[in-house]
Amino acid sequence: MSRTPRTWTIAELADEFDVTHRALRHYEQLGLLGPERVGPGGSRRLYHRRDHIRLALILRGRRLGFPLDEIRTIIDMYDDQPGEAGQLRYLLDQIGHRRVDLERRRQDIEQSLAELEDLEQRCRADLDRMA
Repeated sequence: MSRTPRTWTIAELADEFDVTHRALRHYEQLGLLGPERVGPGGSRRLYHRRDHIRLALILRGRRLGFPLDEIRTIIDMYDDQPGEAGQLRYLLDQIGHRRVDLERRRQDIEQSLAELEDLEQRCRADLDRMA
């Protein structure tokens, strides 16, 4: 007895990943997702396991701050032969660039928090002197 592979409608996929239908259609338009078109005139989208995995990778890339064009490159590598040295080097290079960018942002945030702390203390001191 063969088991039918799991599929998702646009509503099911949107609900599962907490994204909008519009976002899914946008990713499809960019070629990041490729749902099967079913029904009269191909009006319904039917997402397969490949799209499910790709959406998880897209959203992970977005959370990490990768632009969609980089996400596309990385996801396209996922479809190619796994473990190819050039693909892995490219991905490691992108990870390195992203790490540097995030570290720079973290330093900026820490500096901003320190400046806010200093300003808050000065404001409290001024209020205390006024009282």
